[in-house]
Amino acid sequence: MHPAFVAPGSAPAVPIWFVSGATWPALRVALEPAARAFVDAAAFEAKPGRHLLLPGKADGLGGVLFGLEADDGGKNLFLPGRLVELLPAGTYRFANAPHDARLAALAFALGSYSFARYRSAEAKQVRLEIPDGIDGPDISRVAEGVSLARDLINTPANDLGPAELEEAVRALAARHGASLRAVVGNDLIKQNFPLIHAVGRAADRAPRLVDFSWGDPAHPKVTLVGKGVTFDTGGLDIKPESGMRIMKKDMGGAACVLALAHMIMDRALKLRLRVLIPAVENAISGGAFRPLDIYRSRKGLTVEIGNTDAEGRLILADALALADEEKPELIVDMATLTGAARVALGPDLPPFYTEDETLAAELARCSVGENDPLWRLPLWRPYSSMLDSKVADLNNVATGGFAGSITAALFLRRFVEAAKSWLHIDLYAWTPAAKPARPEGGECQAARALYALLAARYA
Repeated sequence: MHPAFVAPGSAPAVPIWFVSGATWPALRVALEPAARAFVDAAAFEAKPGRHLLLPGKADGLGGVLFGLEADDGGKNLFLPGRLVELLPAGTYRFANAPHDARLAALAFALGSYSFARYRSAEAKQVRLEIPDGIDGPDISRVAEGVSLARDLINTPANDLGPAELEEAVRALAARHGASLRAVVGNDLIKQNFPLIHAVGRAADRAPRLVDFSWGDPAHPKVTLVGKGVTFDTGGLDIKPESGMRIMKKDMGGAACVLALAHMIMDRALKLRLRVLIPAVENAISGGAFRPLDIYRSRKGLTVEIGNTDAEGRLILADALALADEEKPELIVDMATLTGAARVALGPDLPPFYTEDETLAAELARCSVGENDPLWRLPLWRPYSSMLDSKVADLNNVATGGFAGSITAALFLRRFVEAAKSWLHIDLYAWTPAAKPARPEGGECQAARALYALLAARYA
C-alpha cells in the first residue's frame, strides 16, 4: 500500500466533505448547530479549492470542508490533491463522494510526493483511508510508478548519467524478475547500434542500450522504448543557456516508460513486455558527432545530421529498429523530443502519433478517464519530403522549420515496419509551476493512460 493510504477502519479518520455552490446549502443545514455557527462565523464560501477545518467536540479536528467545481462546470479531477498541503498531520476519509473518488484518492497520493534526496525535511504524515469500492493496490502501484519517474527526472545529471540510469533499470527489472542485458560503449558499434554510439561517444560516460524482457513469451508482445538522454547540451549545435537549464529532464521518456513498466509488471498483465532504453549524454568534445556527418543506422538507412540537437530521434531510431525486428503487436516510444510540441500544445498536453485508429480512439478515451492529458496530431505524410537529403536516405531534421513535432514523428516512422501497431508520444516530463497533485519539477506523463489501455486489453 502506498504510504499516503491506510486500510479502511485501521485508524480513526477525520471526515472530508466535498462541497460546491450547488451542494453547499443542503450540507450546511445538515451540520450540527455548533459547526454551522462556526462555518458562518468563518464566512466559508464553497468555491473550488477553498477549505475550512471544523472543530471537534473535544480538542481535536471534527471535519474538513473542501470546495469543488459545480458538476456542470470545468472540473479539475485532481483538485483534491491540494488537501495534502492544506491539512494537518492525521488520517482522513471521504465523507461524501468527490467528482471521481478514484482519481481524488490518486491525487491525494500524487500530491504527497516530495523529492528529498538532497534536502532533509520532515514529512508531514497526512494519510487517506481508501474509499469504499476503490482498488487500493492498483492506485498504489500507479502512484509508485509516478514517483519512480519523478525521482529519476528530478535527479541532476551529475548523479544520473547513462550508467546510473542503467542501474535504475536493473533495480526495477530485478524487483519484478525480468531478464536484462546492456550493450555498452564500443560494443554498440560491434552489435550494430551506430546512431546510439554516435550521439553518446563524446561524453566521459559511455553510451549504452539497456534491454529487458518480462512475462510469458507466448503472450502478445508489447515493446516500450524510452529516450534516455541524461543531459543534452545540444552537442556542437549547442543550446543557449535558457534551453539547456533543465536538460536533466531529457531522459523523461525513459523515466515514464519505466513507470509504465512497473505498473504492467506489478499488475502481472498477460503480455510479453520488452523495454528498450538507449541511454546517452549528448556532450561536446573532440569526439562529438558533427553537422553534415552521415551515419548508417541499424536499419540500414543512412542519416545525414542536419542538427546535433536533434539527437533523441537518432538514438530512438536504432532502438525502434531493434524492437521492430521482433514484430511485436505494439511498439510504444516515449520521448522529450521537440520544443515544437510545447509551442503547439504547451507543457501539460503531450501530442501522440499513430496510424492505428482503434489504438488512437482507445488512448484518447483512457487519457480522459485517467486525467492524463494527451492529444492526437497527424502523421501527415506529405511533410515527409521535408526530411529529404541530397546525400543520404534522410536528414535528421526538416528543412524550413515548420511542423517540428510531426516531422520528428515521421522520421521515427521510417524505422518501424513490421510491428502491428506503433505509437509515438512527444512529452515534456516537467511541471513548470505546481498544480494540484503535480508538484513543480519532473512529471510522469502518458504512463497512466497507457496503463489503463493495456490493462483493458491484457488483464
